[in-house]
Amino acid sequence: MPRFALIGKKLGHSWSKQWFTQKFSNPEWEGFEYINLETDSIAEIRDLVHQYKLDGMNITIPYKRSVLPFLDGCTEEVEKIGAVNTIKVLGDGKLVGYNTDVFGFEKSITPLLQSHQNKALILGTGGASQAVKFILQKLNISFQMVSRTNESENESENENVLVYADLTPSLISENTIIINTTPLGMHPNLESCPDIPFEGIEKEHLIFDLVYNPTETLFLKKARLQGAKTKSGEEMLQLQAERALEIWTQE
Repeated sequence: MPRFALIGKKLGHSWSKQWFTQKFSNPEWEGFEYINLETDSIAEIRDLVHQYKLDGMNITIPYKRSVLPFLDGCTEEVEKIGAVNTIKVLGDGKLVGYNTDVFGFEKSITPLLQSHQNKALILGTGGASQAVKFILQKLNISFQMVSRTNESENESENENVLVYADLTPSLISENTIIINTTPLGMHPNLESCPDIPFEGIEKEHLIFDLVYNPTETLFLKKARLQGAKTKSGEEMLQLQAERALEIWTQE
């Protein structure tokens, strides 16, 4: 019986199991199973694969980068991005890493982009931000990263990393795309929100939140009240999940 899993540290927020369980209720996927596996150490990944006889995995916070040393291979895309959210277990037990966040984010944001939206702020410097960076570069949209400290997880990015205290209404106004890649606002912490000067947001802005639970975070609500176009991570989640399933089941 094909079995897949979501691996992360805390998974109470996740909709992946719900999404895949519903997907696998279709007769086309009879016998397929999806489970949640919480772990305090991604170094346990091979033990989890063997114990639960996994055929593939999704990787979530905080392991999208730290899982890399435990893989036997990865795509060229992953090498460029430096983060993994999908792993396929080959017949010989080898683990190969993919990034389907890239696919989901590009498909979700591209239809919304306007010609004047060519500068972006990426809130957060964790694993999810790497897929966002990759697509913005592909689309020739300039960007700056924003972190709680002036040190990115990637030392080479430090010169381009702002802290939240650097964000002024004027800077917000200049950057007509703002993307939250942090877990702030995710269920059950519904009152948390990236600390930015929302008064700088106008109707010309596109505000994208990778958080998908709830579908409208406090971040998106505040931006919407300023007149901005907003988008949650729900569609991105579905698109990346569909792509992960394709990878797991392709020969």
